[in-house]
Amino acid sequence: MNIVIKEVTNKKQLNSFIEFPCQLYKNHQYYVPPLHFDEEGTLIKKKNPAFDYCEARYWLAYKDDKVVGRIAAILNRAYIEKWKHNYMRFGWIDFEDDPEIPKVLLAEVEQWAKEKGMDAVHGPLGFTDLDHEGMLVEGFDQLGTLATIYNYPYYPEYIAALGYKKDADWVEYKIKVPTTIPEKLAKMAAIVEKRLNLTLVKAKKPKDILPYAAELFELVNSAYSHLYGVVPLTEKQIKNYTKQYFSFIKTEFVPLILDSKGKLIAFGVTMPSLSIALQKAKGSLLPFGFLHILKALKKNNLADLYLVAIDKEYQGKGVNAIIMHEVNKTFIKYGIEYAESNPELEPNIKVQSMWDDFDAIQHKRRRCFIKHLN
Repeated sequence: MNIVIKEVTNKKQLNSFIEFPCQLYKNHQYYVPPLHFDEEGTLIKKKNPAFDYCEARYWLAYKDDKVVGRIAAILNRAYIEKWKHNYMRFGWIDFEDDPEIPKVLLAEVEQWAKEKGMDAVHGPLGFTDLDHEGMLVEGFDQLGTLATIYNYPYYPEYIAALGYKKDADWVEYKIKVPTTIPEKLAKMAAIVEKRLNLTLVKAKKPKDILPYAAELFELVNSAYSHLYGVVPLTEKQIKNYTKQYFSFIKTEFVPLILDSKGKLIAFGVTMPSLSIALQKAKGSLLPFGFLHILKALKKNNLADLYLVAIDKEYQGKGVNAIIMHEVNKTFIKYGIEYAESNPELEPNIKVQSMWDDFDAIQHKRRRCFIKHLN
């Protein structure tokens, strides 16, 4: 039966677009569904400030009137202006085990890219670096996380067969949390804190961290500016992310470091893992999904390391030891046994060296593919 492609033009189709992976990965032991309202907040133009500099189109693939695939195409003008690459992005790509499905889906993206004068198509990428990115190419037998894409092993095989090649890889580590603070780490943290005259924010509630939200995201803009595909977050985006995520923060899991003048110079954002809770919630907070999430935040033996950023002036001076020392203390206190590093660019040896003194294994790899159109 022929595959029929339809562009998403109404709310019913968008719901099908968002829900398709939940059908494709129903009861899959490693797939972690995103929350439906989070996906809407990203994909709907009036809800996502990234549309100030992005255009996007979405398509569904049908076979016998049944959805069998989906894809998004994103034209990010801020990326093009910063990196001087006329590239179209693809993302939100999922499909049943049939090589014809990604072929026709990517053909739609490539055609729009040509119409827009683009030279290449690359992905999976989102609107921003904080969206899901990178197709899993190793670690299919590992539990996914809130911040990452899970996909079947046939995905990268079919994508490569269509002429897409590696453009960038991210690696991920599973880190065993020590039962006691390593003496070397504790000494280093104390020395660096004293030598650089740094202080830790003593936050008890999320509202205590809120005053630092803008500085936190500005630090992300600065520290991550050189990384693959990154474009700076706008003021509207920063306000949007603050509103969206800061209510979920567990303050002890988010160390903030200030210099002698009270300026934020480093932070780490970690959280108890929500992977199992999101599987149980099946992408929805209602009617009982929120209970699974609340339980996971209170009692958990897994944690995710989402973001670590250090002011460029303080990089290479041991500040990361303070962050890891605080994170370790919190993990031990709350019974965390393992932590997921989440994606780190393959050449970013500086970040990966943070795990040298820990019992850590590289257990996942994900890839951004590229295809030049000329």
